[in-house]
Amino acid sequence: MSNTASDSRRPSLARRAGLTLAGAAALAGLVGAYTPGLAYAEPDSAAPATVTDFSDCPALPAGTDPARWRCEVHTAAPLLTMGTIQVALAPITMTHAEGPMPDGTDGQVWGAMHSTPTAVPGGLTNTAAGDHAGLLRLAIQPVYGGRSDFYTGQFSLRLRLSSPLLSHGCTIGADAPIDFRLKRSGPSEWVSQDPPVIKFSAYDDAFTAPAAEHCGPLTSALNRRLGLPAPTGNLMTYDATYTFRTYDDLDSHPVV
Repeated sequence: MSNTASDSRRPSLARRAGLTLAGAAALAGLVGAYTPGLAYAEPDSAAPATVTDFSDCPALPAGTDPARWRCEVHTAAPLLTMGTIQVALAPITMTHAEGPMPDGTDGQVWGAMHSTPTAVPGGLTNTAAGDHAGLLRLAIQPVYGGRSDFYTGQFSLRLRLSSPLLSHGCTIGADAPIDFRLKRSGPSEWVSQDPPVIKFSAYDDAFTAPAAEHCGPLTSALNRRLGLPAPTGNLMTYDATYTFRTYDDLDSHPVV
C-alpha cells in the first residue's frame, strides 16, 4: 500500500507533532489540502454477500480423490472489540480446501484471504478530528497470520494499521499473530441448496491482543491510544456465509 508524494514530509510532520498523538492533533489544521493515498472502508451493517469465485482454490495433495475434496469460499464481516477499538471490519473472504488424505485422516490446504482497510473511529487521536482530518485517520486491515484449522475454527490473523503518520509495516501481531478459536453461536443454516450456501455465526471472547509493532516514533503513543496489549476483555463476533464445490466439479483441479 502506497501513500502520495506527501510521504517525503512524514519525518518532519512527526517531529512537529512532538512524536506524540496529542501533538498530532495539532496538525488537524494543516490537512485541508492533503489527500492521503489510503483506501478506507466505512462500516457496513449489511450481511456480507456470498462470494462464488473459486479462482483461489488451492492445489490438492498428491494421491487424494478430487470427488471427495471440496473447495470452500466463505465471506464474513467481523465485529471487533479489542483494547479501545470497536469496529465493524469490512468483509473478508477466505478460501481453503478440505477432504480425506490417502491414509484416511482429515486434510486441509490453505488457499487465500482477501480484505480491505476499515476506518478506526476516532483515528489516531480518538477524537472527531481523527475521523475527518486526513493526517490523523487510522485504518485497520486483517491479513492471514499463517495458521488455520477450519475443522476446529482456529485461525490466526495479523492486523495492519495504516495512517500517513505511521511507518509502513505497522501491525498488531507483527511478530506473533493473534490466534482465534471460534465457537459457534448456534447451528448452521442452509440458505440455498443449489448452489450450496450455508450461514453460520461464531465468536471468540478469549483471545489475547498483542501490542502494535513497527509503527515508527509513534508506536508507544499508538498503543496507549488503542489500549494494547490487551490480554483480556476482547471479542470478535463472526457472521458468515460459505459455499463450496467438490474438485471434480471445478474447471480444473491441480494436484501438488
